[in-house]
Amino acid sequence: MNAILTGGFADPSTQSAHAFRALLEAMARPGRILAVEGARPPAPLSVAAGVALLTLTDATTPLHLAGAADCEALRGWIGFHTGAPLVAAEQAQFAIGTWDALHPLGRFRIGEPSYPDRSATLIVEVDRLEPEGARLTGPGIETEARLSLPETAAFRANRALFPLGFDCILTCGARLAALPRSTIVEDA
Repeated sequence: MNAILTGGFADPSTQSAHAFRALLEAMARPGRILAVEGARPPAPLSVAAGVALLTLTDATTPLHLAGAADCEALRGWIGFHTGAPLVAAEQAQFAIGTWDALHPLGRFRIGEPSYPDRSATLIVEVDRLEPEGARLTGPGIETEARLSLPETAAFRANRALFPLGFDCILTCGARLAALPRSTIVEDA
């Protein structure tokens, strides 16, 4: 069977509900790492990145593919499973790629003072996702959390823009964590 037609949720209503709950939990509890399942996107995407795309994107959510994620197999898979329009970084509600591929970050929407929700969410594929490293504090974190981040300076600069800024979902294998713009990030 054509790879474009496979890899979506086998039981879309149930699996998308579970995935949406996991993504909500991750955003509400920054630094908490959650396991997800159900997607088998084409390389180079992880299961968790595929789950995030299947759950959060549709024909009304402009998506930017950065770096190696901008490939024919993934374009076809997204077109078939979500219908999300593929756009330049400046127009994206969602963007996916490695941390390096998503740079420069200044090209993504950060919202407007009257509409801070008109910002981008970056789905960042990382090689490592562990509860260690940078110190996280802020809304949704009782005392502190730790999370392996690709860097801290960009996240600190993003927090300084609050209530504007981008939100991040970090994915690795079948696990994900989130870092909303409201999270205070400090070096380990």
